[in-house]
Amino acid sequence: MTHKVPIRPDLIRSIPDQFSWLDHRLVRDRHIERLSHQASALYLFLVTVADCQGLSYYSAPSLCERLVMDAPTLETARMDLLRAGLVAYKKPLYQVLSLGDAIGPKRTEMPGEPMAIGDIFKKIAGGAR
Repeated sequence: MTHKVPIRPDLIRSIPDQFSWLDHRLVRDRHIERLSHQASALYLFLVTVADCQGLSYYSAPSLCERLVMDAPTLETARMDLLRAGLVAYKKPLYQVLSLGDAIGPKRTEMPGEPMAIGDIFKKIAGGAR
């Protein structure tokens, strides 16, 4: 195994005083693969601006302006995040939800496509019932 050395040790990230982070499960559990680019942009924005409870009050016009989206595109992105179980929304409040609680549809499997080992075990356990 190669030992990793930071390219810019003077710029190593640290957790800032405000609450803002991205959970590794966004990639590891393949949530990101189920989202459109617009939904991913909205999710990233909401995670960045949310407080420690995941709450944010950004209005639709403000989100459209900041994300360079029109209103129908924002609505579609929001619906994608709601269906994926990544956010809750009750106008004007967004809540970014825990990825452990994401309940959205699983990525559709294609024949011959590689599967994560956890998905294989879940599939086996589900078929054994």
